[in-house]
Amino acid sequence: MPPVKDESFRESSYLEIINITEKSPAKNSALVDVRACNKPTTKLQETSDLNKDNKDKGQRLNPGEVMTTMTSSLDPPLRLGSCELWFRGVRSSKFRHVYGVPFKRERCYDNVKITRNAHDSNFCAVNPKFVAIVTEVAGGGAFLVLPLDHTGRLDFNASRVTGHKGPVLDIKWNPFNDNIIASCSDDCTVKLWHIPDGGLSMHLTEWLVELQGHKRRVAYIEWHPTAENIVLSAGFDYLIFVWDVGKGEAVKIIDSHADVIYCMSFNRDGSLLATTCKDKKLRVIEPRSGIVVSEGLCHQGTKASKCTFLGSQGRVLTTGFSRHSDRQYAVWDQHDLNKPLVCETIDSSSGVVFPYYDYDTNMVYLAGKGDGNIRYYEVVDEQPYVHFLNQFLSGNPQRGLGFMPKRGVNTSICEVFRFYKLHTSRGLCEPISMIVPRKSDCFQEDLYPDTAAPLPSLSAKDWLNGINAPPLLISMKTGVTISTHKARGVGRDAPAFQPQDANNRRKFAFLSRETTPDYRPLLGYVSIQDEAEKEQKSQPLTEKSQKMTANQNTKFHQLQRMFGKTTETEPLAPLYKQINQGDVFTTENELRLAFNRQGEELRVVKKQLQNSQQRVRELEEQLAILQARIHRTDA
Repeated sequence: MPPVKDESFRESSYLEIINITEKSPAKNSALVDVRACNKPTTKLQETSDLNKDNKDKGQRLNPGEVMTTMTSSLDPPLRLGSCELWFRGVRSSKFRHVYGVPFKRERCYDNVKITRNAHDSNFCAVNPKFVAIVTEVAGGGAFLVLPLDHTGRLDFNASRVTGHKGPVLDIKWNPFNDNIIASCSDDCTVKLWHIPDGGLSMHLTEWLVELQGHKRRVAYIEWHPTAENIVLSAGFDYLIFVWDVGKGEAVKIIDSHADVIYCMSFNRDGSLLATTCKDKKLRVIEPRSGIVVSEGLCHQGTKASKCTFLGSQGRVLTTGFSRHSDRQYAVWDQHDLNKPLVCETIDSSSGVVFPYYDYDTNMVYLAGKGDGNIRYYEVVDEQPYVHFLNQFLSGNPQRGLGFMPKRGVNTSICEVFRFYKLHTSRGLCEPISMIVPRKSDCFQEDLYPDTAAPLPSLSAKDWLNGINAPPLLISMKTGVTISTHKARGVGRDAPAFQPQDANNRRKFAFLSRETTPDYRPLLGYVSIQDEAEKEQKSQPLTEKSQKMTANQNTKFHQLQRMFGKTTETEPLAPLYKQINQGDVFTTENELRLAFNRQGEELRVVKKQLQNSQQRVRELEEQLAILQARIHRTDA
């Protein structure tokens, strides 16, 4: 600090500078990381108190002494003349300038009758093929499934999935099959549905699998991130069911909760499950055995709290409410839930905050129900673990949010995340892209590391036997193949091919049954139909017979169309050669079988005779009508 030349510069000027600097926010306050700032408020307060004490004693510090005291209290020493006296600068991050861009109205999904249910769920699920939205219906439960490109104003009578008897509370897409969606409802069931590639052409009421076991309504469902056909469901009966949907049965029931379950979240490889409960406890559970690895008191508020794992470093992020109803987020060590690593207050709104974590960018998004903004943070491995980046602001509150898996984002515009926002005040589902500003249109490898592939790492049997595996990874760059491969057990046979089409087992179930055809003639008898075919092949075809064989137009066909009153005849049964007196039957069973066949043949012949007589009468009537018309035309 250069020496002060103006001796009349009063001490109060320095204190005014201090107060102005502390109270005035930065010009771009949304971009400033508060935790990166070095504001020694305690030491400055001590300096101010020291000056006040000296005044009381009749002493007066000159400006130079004030500056010396202030600068000596800072570590490392900084200069007052710099605009970054207590701000060492904005924390460096490639995601610091991420911004949100809502889609245009014509690219949104308009005229959707979104549910008004007060349940704390997203009510929206998205994958690279479809978007599913829970809708409001008069009775039962239904949700809408649309192909991703069917945007604009929707028909009011659009086809829906209408198989539940109660309101639908949660929906989730299968991470390994984009045509399979799971739903849970107030009717205490979990159901799996198959959606064809082109979308629904009519209301879907037939489900693939129905999972029954809960005694009260089912609130939340969650697919396993790496194992195939494993689904978890949490109900208001305080139970979590682990389902093997391939068998349609529950393989484990977790009864570790004493009250209503608010949230479930798997870690990266699906070996641990984090849950929050109405008893204000956060639990980390081993889902295969149901053992609680660790638990601790979470947020003190009475409203719902949510949780998600942060990466693979063993940390869990929770959102909830304080004792004074302030919204908070906290970071926990999964091995010690007695005390949070970090706990920060967000604001004083009343909506439940939902966390969305992106494993590829280490960003977490916090969106409150009823809010119009989406805050996003960057997760790091050291204190304070979570750094505020920015927020997307909107004037329209949200009822729920769905998000696109990373393999469905647009890499050409540097899109790192995409939300599907359900508006509260109007029936609109609005996509919102979170974009990193880059000038180049080339593929940005630092923004798009290898992400989770739509292929399972484990079978349900392997996972239930205690095997853990990270997810298979694929590159986001076009034309690049999978970089990791599916784990195989030692000494086991290669897994059988399972088609990726939706009805894996139902379409190909008949292939598991062997069919051995028997070409032996029945009791040595020759079919009369076979003899007729041989005789027909030996005779030359006439012009009329060629037309009849090719099903072409003949005079008989013209008359049949004009007078189309015909009777259905029973298809011909196989006829057998007449039995002669010289035929020998070795057993009584053969004789009885031959008798029954002859009786059946006699019945068929009588039926054909009756039909032929009736047909003759019809043709005679038609002929009489034609003759009458001919006489009238001649007259």
